[in-house]
Amino acid sequence: MTTIGPIGNGIGNAHAQVLKRAEAVLQTEKSGPEFTDRIVDALGKVAENQNQAADLAKNYELGYENDLSKVMVSQQVSSLGFQMTLNVRNKVLSAYKDIMNMPV
Repeated sequence: MTTIGPIGNGIGNAHAQVLKRAEAVLQTEKSGPEFTDRIVDALGKVAENQNQAADLAKNYELGYENDLSKVMVSQQVSSLGFQMTLNVRNKVLSAYKDIMNMPV
C-alpha cells in the first residue's frame, strides 16, 4: 500500500489500529450463550412452570395447598409462557416459509 504524504501515513496507522481492535473484539465476543442454548433454557422454564402449576392445582384439590390465589397466578404464568412459546414458534415457521418462497 502506498501513501501520499504524512496524512496518508496517519490514516494507514489508524486503519491498522482499528483492524487490531476489531480482531481482538471478535476473538473475545464468543463468551455469551448461543441462540440454541437460550431457546433450550426458555423451553425448559416454560415446561417447569407448567409442571409447577399442575402440582399446585393437584395439591389444592387434595387439600395440601390453601392459597387459591397462588394456584391461579401459577396457572396464568404457565398459560402466558405457553402462549408466548406458541407465538414464537408461529413466527419462526412464518419466516421459514417466507424464506423458502423467495425466488433464487
